[in-house]
Amino acid sequence: MGRLDNKVAIITGGASGIGESMVELFSKEGAIVIAADINEAALEKVSQKENVYGMKLNVASEEDWQALAKEVNDRFGKIDILVNNAGISSEKPYEEINIDDWGKMMSINGFGPFAGMKHVAPYMAAQKRGSIVNISSYTAQIGQGFNHYSASKGAVRSVSRAAATTFGYQGVRVNTLFPGIIETPMTKSLETSKELLGRLVQATPLQRLGQPEDIANAALFLASDESSYINGAELVIDGGFSAQ
Repeated sequence: MGRLDNKVAIITGGASGIGESMVELFSKEGAIVIAADINEAALEKVSQKENVYGMKLNVASEEDWQALAKEVNDRFGKIDILVNNAGISSEKPYEEINIDDWGKMMSINGFGPFAGMKHVAPYMAAQKRGSIVNISSYTAQIGQGFNHYSASKGAVRSVSRAAATTFGYQGVRVNTLFPGIIETPMTKSLETSKELLGRLVQATPLQRLGQPEDIANAALFLASDESSYINGAELVIDGGFSAQ
């Protein structure tokens, strides 16, 4: 307890799944947490947690990001942590993906983290400290998923490395997590195919799917001062799947 005492954290996609798990853990560790999400009903629920403030955010909107960053900084006096977790997925086969699908995926999964860093990092730089954790995917590191989702997560990987070298000189650390298949509402559809689920588990050395807590614990470490000399790092959390 207390690993994030006196910290102010913004977590996007904080109203459900991995984001909600992060919100709960970060608040337990002493942070004031802004759960930013586009789902207002889910935000109302998560806002009932102690030290958690729900704020509506469309991560694909630059205006939303600019307003959110200013409001949080004005209200709490600083921003110490940003977790770019919000994202969407798709099971469309590549033969059916069109330019509109590509644009929507990139605007949320790709532009969202970029815009977040663009508008939040300057506040961190002004105080000469801050930690940004971006959520990519193991599909950005291996040859799996010829689709717009993998492309968007590859964009997160590239822009994170560039941000680490840009903002590191100003005391702001940027690191990236690469989750495997995690059991969340977004991946719930996998459970409709017991055969597919079984194959995924069988192909994973640890013989299970990941839980939101697995990602939240890693994000907590990178957000905390315990990782004060870690910048530009990439941590894969997939039970050993991509190590094969």
